[in-house]
Amino acid sequence: MRATTLHGPRDIRVEDVPDPTLELPTDAIVKVRAGCVCGSDLWPYRDEATEGWRTIGHEAVGEVVAVGDEVRQVRVGDFVVVPFCHSDGTCPHCRAGVHSACTNLGMTVSGQAEYARVTQADGSLVAVPGGAPDPALLPSLLTLTDVMATGWHAAVSAGLRPGSTVAVVGDGAVGLCGVLAASAMGAERVVALSRHEPRQRLAREFGATDVVAERGKEATAALRELTGGVGADAVLECVGTGDAVRTAFAIARPGSTVGFVGVPHGVELPVNRMFATNVGLAGGMAPVRRYLPDLLERVLAGTMEPGRVFDLTLPLEEAPEAYRAMDERRAVKVMLEP
Repeated sequence: MRATTLHGPRDIRVEDVPDPTLELPTDAIVKVRAGCVCGSDLWPYRDEATEGWRTIGHEAVGEVVAVGDEVRQVRVGDFVVVPFCHSDGTCPHCRAGVHSACTNLGMTVSGQAEYARVTQADGSLVAVPGGAPDPALLPSLLTLTDVMATGWHAAVSAGLRPGSTVAVVGDGAVGLCGVLAASAMGAERVVALSRHEPRQRLAREFGATDVVAERGKEATAALRELTGGVGADAVLECVGTGDAVRTAFAIARPGSTVGFVGVPHGVELPVNRMFATNVGLAGGMAPVRRYLPDLLERVLAGTMEPGRVFDLTLPLEEAPEAYRAMDERRAVKVMLEP
């Protein structure tokens, strides 16, 4: 099959690689209809030295073309949303809602390719009713594999309540989906921290009532001015850098929670401030399967359109350009079509 491969820092290629096969009786093989580049893919793209190569990409939707002997809930021909983290749905952690810590955890490793293997088909895959959807729905369905569910997880982890004031740190696809989640959950005021005008505009369309363009101490001052010196009732940290985490805690009101979903890089927690103000931290890798049925229903009903975070669509063969566009911030998120 054709697949996107990583060979080293900023060395992305599209090459012929072996097709994935059924390795476990719980497996399924999905023919990818649409995949995409995630912001988290940029970390290895920028820094990773590899020996040889590896496939890359963890977000995909498509048609089931093969299933293992123990698969009962998923059938060949189903059009499915593929959570980036695969879970059996039956272990103690899954039953507690933490599917991303499943004892049989697997990951999509070739979402930017023609085919992808899913290691826990019955516990992971969610079929779209009626089979292959209207192509116009593909972008929104694709966000449910990761970024929309991750933004939702940030809001849930932060303990967001209807009528509250919420701040979202980060204006990438996850941050924008966090804005959408906060609005859908009934936040009265949603403050998006963003310096980029096109992203500010989409944040407002997703429900942001205010935009703070400053960074660092200036952002903290602006947020506190907006909230009468109180701070945000809930903060969604959707970046993962040390600066973003510091800002998140600085703008959180005493007794609130920071919901963090940005992959951490160089983060040191302000433990003394957390202790003094009783500001908590919750979140982590999103248990996508936990949220997927609800989010799918919202997308199919037309009450949520997270697919608008895709501002560029390219054929799979142009995956290197997709990475460059996101790395250079010429695109928020790029969809790839095999």
